[in-house]
Amino acid sequence: MAKGAGRGGQVETVDKVAMQTALLDWYDRHARSMPWRMPPGSGQRPDPYRVWLSEVMLQQTTVAAVRAYFLRFVARWPDVGALAAAADADVLGAWAGLGYYSRARNLLACARAVVALHGGTFPADRAALLALPGIGPYTASAIAAIAFDQPETVLDGNVERVMARAFAVREPLPGAKPQLLALATALTPAARPGDHAQAVMDLGATVCTPRNPACGICPWRAPCAGRAAGIAADLPRKAARRMVPVRQGHAFVGRRADGAWLLETRPPRGLLGGMLGWPGSAWGDAPVPAPPLAAAWARLGEVRHTFTHFHLRLTVWTALLPADAVPERGQFHTNAAFDPQTLPTLMRKVFHLASTGRRPD
Repeated sequence: MAKGAGRGGQVETVDKVAMQTALLDWYDRHARSMPWRMPPGSGQRPDPYRVWLSEVMLQQTTVAAVRAYFLRFVARWPDVGALAAAADADVLGAWAGLGYYSRARNLLACARAVVALHGGTFPADRAALLALPGIGPYTASAIAAIAFDQPETVLDGNVERVMARAFAVREPLPGAKPQLLALATALTPAARPGDHAQAVMDLGATVCTPRNPACGICPWRAPCAGRAAGIAADLPRKAARRMVPVRQGHAFVGRRADGAWLLETRPPRGLLGGMLGWPGSAWGDAPVPAPPLAAAWARLGEVRHTFTHFHLRLTVWTALLPADAVPERGQFHTNAAFDPQTLPTLMRKVFHLASTGRRPD
């Protein structure tokens, strides 16, 4: 490590070329195998559609959780044109369980924009990618770098951690993000920038892990200022979290004697927008709302779920409904046509409680 690298987070104090070379050599040997990647050294660029789809799925989600979803998506919709032509309900149903459902709606909007504006071909330019629905700075940089080998910098949580440790950045997140981006940008090489971006992410995911980083096998062990200062495991620092509020709500699970379930499609905007779910209330502090139709509703229990900015406590009510029931909201779905796996996670929790009498863990 060159003098001063541990104090100011300055790339100028280290041998950039040596760090870039060491990282790419390590990546050539240890790159993770993923269905949206091409192996390093293969001479082939990955499919931009697959890169885009994987990056959208990976937002706020782990690789382990995404892999099966990704494979099902590309088997059903193998290219952006096929996805653009898909029915909204089919895509939202296939997305169920991945969370952050606005991503699925943006996925459709982006696919349709690529077909309408770019003839079904993703643009290689970061600015053009940013103009597409649902593609922000991170995703645009990732697609440009990984799919098109453009010298763009990708900054996710893994990269932030690696940069904070390599240059001993003590300022807590999120305030440190601009500095971490500048450091990552300064290290991005002109040659193989896509492999470099994936290499830094792999390094953070497999070696420079949040807890117990494996510094002894890290290709950046020597120049790492955080390791030299003995603070690598404590970085990046994070600002104190604010208290997360708790909201209340109600869900009504009604079933006819013939087995049909009463469900409704949620409004297109807002949390779980456009998704299938159980009729219920707004989420706040409102009293018990009127049920979707008159029946002997019984309080069954409570389901708990955590969204990004609040915890939800959802009281579940159940009733057996007459065969000629006409609901004021929602529609009946026959038992044969109803697949609870197409419900978002929260609504699946409600179904689990209603069908088993036990609250899911």
